[in-house]
Amino acid sequence: MGRVSLGKALTSEAEDDQEPGTASSAGFRARRLRSWAEPAAWVLGIIVAFVVYLQLSRTRAVNSDGAGQALQAWDMLHGNLLLHGWLLGDVSYYTTELPQYMLVELLRGLNEDVVHVAAAMTYTLATLLAALLAKGNSTGRQALVRVLIAVGIMLAPQLVSGVNLLLSSPDHIGTSVPVMVAWLILDHARPRWYVPVIAGVFLGWAEVADMLVLYVGVLPLVLVCAIRVYRAVAVERKPLASQWYEMALAAAAVAGAAAAVLALRVIHARGGFYMPAPDAQFVQGGAALAHNLAIAAEGLLLLGGADFFGLRPTAGNAFTVLHVAGVFLAAWGTWLAARRFFRDRDLVSQLLVMGVIVNVAVYVLSTRANVVSQTHEIAAVLPFSAALAGRLLAERLTAAKLIPLLLVVLLGYLVGLVHEISRPPVPAQNQRLASWLVARHLHTGLSGYWESNVVTLTSGDRVQIRLVKPHGGRLVPGIYESKSDWYDPDRNTANFVVLSRGAAGYPGFNQEQAVLATFGKPARTYHVGSYTVLVWNRDLLTELG
Repeated sequence: MGRVSLGKALTSEAEDDQEPGTASSAGFRARRLRSWAEPAAWVLGIIVAFVVYLQLSRTRAVNSDGAGQALQAWDMLHGNLLLHGWLLGDVSYYTTELPQYMLVELLRGLNEDVVHVAAAMTYTLATLLAALLAKGNSTGRQALVRVLIAVGIMLAPQLVSGVNLLLSSPDHIGTSVPVMVAWLILDHARPRWYVPVIAGVFLGWAEVADMLVLYVGVLPLVLVCAIRVYRAVAVERKPLASQWYEMALAAAAVAGAAAAVLALRVIHARGGFYMPAPDAQFVQGGAALAHNLAIAAEGLLLLGGADFFGLRPTAGNAFTVLHVAGVFLAAWGTWLAARRFFRDRDLVSQLLVMGVIVNVAVYVLSTRANVVSQTHEIAAVLPFSAALAGRLLAERLTAAKLIPLLLVVLLGYLVGLVHEISRPPVPAQNQRLASWLVARHLHTGLSGYWESNVVTLTSGDRVQIRLVKPHGGRLVPGIYESKSDWYDPDRNTANFVVLSRGAAGYPGFNQEQAVLATFGKPARTYHVGSYTVLVWNRDLLTELG
């Protein structure tokens, strides 16, 4: 009794030896699967977001704003890297959107879809970076909740106004991308001497494209680092030398800003593009300040997709009201970060909330906050506040067992987004005019701003309409998003002028008296819908002022 046969014993040993190996292999495969699952989920999410935002962008018509940057990128792609002869607006986009447009045009050529593809890329990147900043160093379920909060807030821009603001022509939402990349580096990098250098390079690079970086990147980094150094030295009695990292970050931010200003001067000195100084001023009087506060409040609702002012109570508009939940979370996260600012050890949270505060304060105190359409000046508030909400509220919402409710709200956002992207694509502005001119072999002409660059873009440069404006009763070349060579009669020609009644929000070109005073009676006149095309049998550029 108690004895076991040899064969049975060997079989038992073999089974005992095999079980741990099998369990180990299964565990290895499970770990390997999990290690691939998270990157795959991120990649799939990025692809889906890009496709959705591309379709959403196509619901809005491309206009001359985006067309101007597309033509500049096309010129750079063909060798004019410094944009010699170009006169731009007060934002150049030279180091941000223009390289992006060059890449898209290299792959897809010159057409109106370049603007849509680039806009979808930019907003996808902004959403991705907000999610990564919200995630921070968290893992597992907590990381998922953080990411979903940030992505949910940015998920579905409000149709029409919100899409124009965030998914249309190059704008300040793109400026938030390099700034958030810098903050992401600071969030994960250890304090090393080269980290401030990298952050300063990113901020300086972005400032060449958009001076708004001063308010959303440079100034917040300097202020936050100064406060952290003061608290460490004056309150906690630490030696000044121990705060070398914060001081280096502040110095790098200032150096990057100075380098950006110097780069713009060097570009202009070498014959590159000219960019006028911003024309915004500080408001005067309490009434103007109160008006700006009201505009800013509605603008913040618009950024969050919840601008319900003036909307009728319909089923479709219910999705807009639902976005108030996202605005509330963004405001709560920002308020919480501001409340704990002076005792917070989290550098990135401090930078994000300081960027929101400075950006909104400068906007409210300036003359830019005159209409809601100027909300693009504070577009960076959306990804910054979304990242703060995810970063600071996930634990609180989980503890309060509100995640199921938030998932229901998120589902509502998704349904609204599907409803928005189900709309058919919209052709570019003046597409009918462009097609008509191509069919009539009219290749070079003159018109107002909204009828010029967009026709050049949508025709693939087969028709070129150049901007002119009235001055002293006659027409002169336009000096906004235009190139001086276009008006040189030794290099180019023009034999027609387009008059247009315009549309809501886009003033037409109705300067018929100035046209006749400059060029005299046309040889032929055509009426094409809302357009009037005047044609001469000579080069009109020789007669421009």
